[in-house]
Amino acid sequence: MSFARAIATVGGLTLLSRLAGFARDILTAAVLGAGPVADAFFVALKLPNLFRRLFAEGAFGVAFVPLFAAELQTRGRSAAIRFAEEALAMLLAMLLPFTLAAIVAMPWLMHGLAPGFVDEPAKFALAVDMARLTFPYLALISLVALLGGVLNALDRFGPFAAAPIAFNLTLVAALLVAPRLGLEPGTAMAAAVTLSGVVQVAWMAWACARAGVVLTLHPPRMTEGMRRLFRLIGPGAIGAGVMQINLFLNIVLASLLPSGAVSFLYYADRLNQMPLGVIGIAIGTALLPVLARHVAAGDERMVRHYLSRALEFSLLLGLPAAVALGVAGTPIVAVLFQRGAFGPQEAHATAMALAAYAIGIPAYVIVKSLNAAFFARHDTVTPVRVAVIVTVATALLALLLMPWLGHVGIALSTGLTAWLDVGLLVAAMRKRGLFDLDDRLKRRAPRIAAAAAGMGAALLAGGHVLTPWLDAPSTAVRFVALALLVAGGAAAFGALATLLGGARLGDVKGMLSKSPSPSSSPQGAEETARHG
Repeated sequence: MSFARAIATVGGLTLLSRLAGFARDILTAAVLGAGPVADAFFVALKLPNLFRRLFAEGAFGVAFVPLFAAELQTRGRSAAIRFAEEALAMLLAMLLPFTLAAIVAMPWLMHGLAPGFVDEPAKFALAVDMARLTFPYLALISLVALLGGVLNALDRFGPFAAAPIAFNLTLVAALLVAPRLGLEPGTAMAAAVTLSGVVQVAWMAWACARAGVVLTLHPPRMTEGMRRLFRLIGPGAIGAGVMQINLFLNIVLASLLPSGAVSFLYYADRLNQMPLGVIGIAIGTALLPVLARHVAAGDERMVRHYLSRALEFSLLLGLPAAVALGVAGTPIVAVLFQRGAFGPQEAHATAMALAAYAIGIPAYVIVKSLNAAFFARHDTVTPVRVAVIVTVATALLALLLMPWLGHVGIALSTGLTAWLDVGLLVAAMRKRGLFDLDDRLKRRAPRIAAAAAGMGAALLAGGHVLTPWLDAPSTAVRFVALALLVAGGAAAFGALATLLGGARLGDVKGMLSKSPSPSSSPQGAEETARHG
């Protein structure tokens, strides 16, 4: 599978997952609104999600995939599978006791996660109960991450990218079924989080079996391979999860603000996560095993080529996404969420936070690629050093802006310091002589930025023209108007990017082609660089 097609596969399936997630969020907003129950559920969901993204998809993913790929490249499939079995045993030995301890200690953990809830005993108790229902999801999704890492290293990206769809569909089902069973909707959703983990484990085990990989569980042993894995896991937890740490801090700070702030940031982040998931995760997921294989083979020329293409895709997809959410955030939030318990005031507060988050979208997508370049070289220390600086800067900036901007200040601090993350990573790569980008990227980057700016102007004009339909009483009319606005913006960007030379139609065809792209070989990479 070509690199571009791998990005398209992961991105396409992630897009389906995000669409299912929007269906879930639309339903959640209508049923729970932005009140105490919603705040409690979102905090309960954040806790396992934080550990999942820091450990399962963060530390474990960035440590395991390069090592598994190196085993596959140098010692063959059997040795790589033995390494995966050793990792599975150690993973379960760590996570099962940790999960049980966290469930028991949940009241104390909640003091740190949402200190502002302490003054509202009913909301605090509800958050604790919900978190106890959601936390087992961590152990289950960690198994999913291991199996997904194996499949990604084997160039089978589809199953792992599709797994989150089960999460969203399970929670939608819980919201629909809860009233008929007489269950409180928030509690039903919390229980469904863990149930979705069971579904995803079953799906990934089936996908691995189809790929000829069946992992056998052995007693955990501290082998040399596991020592290498653990040396990378610690720093990787922070290096790959700086955004999640920042979002965790956002929840802590938002809990100190008036009721609803946690929910405003949650709904805004859900929209913000659309491009980050579809673009950032897709590029990072496809790039890491590719870079790891070429680093293991000592082919720096191909490392340079794939990093340049990853950064090009980051700009080509991330910049217009940021401009769109920043410029058209108000109609997007209103059309998607404004109904039932979620009124105009909630929509406006969420849209303001979304615009602040959107500033950092291109930066976070770029960081995914830059981090992959370090992780492929088994360097998780440099990203963690950068992450610590960025996290401290984010917290300090949020505290500075909160008195003036409230929850919007929290979101703005996250968006702005994402660019600090990029700057520090680039500086570290330059110092080692690793930031060697090709001429094609240098030529196209400013043209992509100009096309994104032009798209922003088109969206402003289109939003003005479509205002009567975007504010129409009919939900169907509002959705059609929003679809027209989004499609018009995408068309404007595509046309401008092509006219200005920021992209070529052949790039899109290459992503959709089933055959390997020219860049899948060194000769093809040179050909693409010359004519791109």
